[in-house]
Amino acid sequence: RALLVAMACPATAWAPKPSTPPAEISAALPGAGLQGEGRLRYFGLHIYDAALWSPVRVATSDALDMALAIELRYARSLRGALIAERSLDEMKRVGEFTQADGQRWLEAMKQIFPDVKAGDRLTGLHRPREGAAFFVNGRAAGEVRDAQFAQIFFAVWLSPRTSQPALRAALMGA
Repeated sequence: RALLVAMACPATAWAPKPSTPPAEISAALPGAGLQGEGRLRYFGLHIYDAALWSPVRVATSDALDMALAIELRYARSLRGALIAERSLDEMKRVGEFTQADGQRWLEAMKQIFPDVKAGDRLTGLHRPREGAAFFVNGRAAGEVRDAQFAQIFFAVWLSPRTSQPALRAALMGA
């Protein structure tokens, strides 16, 4: 996961790539456009394709303060518990939080993230200063009402400290 390297552009210069967002993103982020997309490979295996959707251009300096969505389209089957555990590992890489917060967040993610198979879509919606909402194949799956969680979770893809800088750059449209 991870990504980014974008140039700061004024909001008026934002011209989304021509693409229609999934319904859950259109409903939550009116006017959202596709900023960028990329592929995550792990030891050469295609894990998922990711897309960054936003109603305004997301720049590196303010990405975690903006409403946006990251959509993951899985290329293989994975257990939801493992997705949650890997997410927490990546969150530790990009942010700081207490062990108690990490345990609480892990339990929440295990409840929200299902087992996936090739073709399934998981979408995370960043709600600045509120938290995050998650969708599975377009249906609401749950939310974590914790702004710190949301900041660190989306930093997995958007932080310069990400483990996947090429994916970050692709998502940012660099």
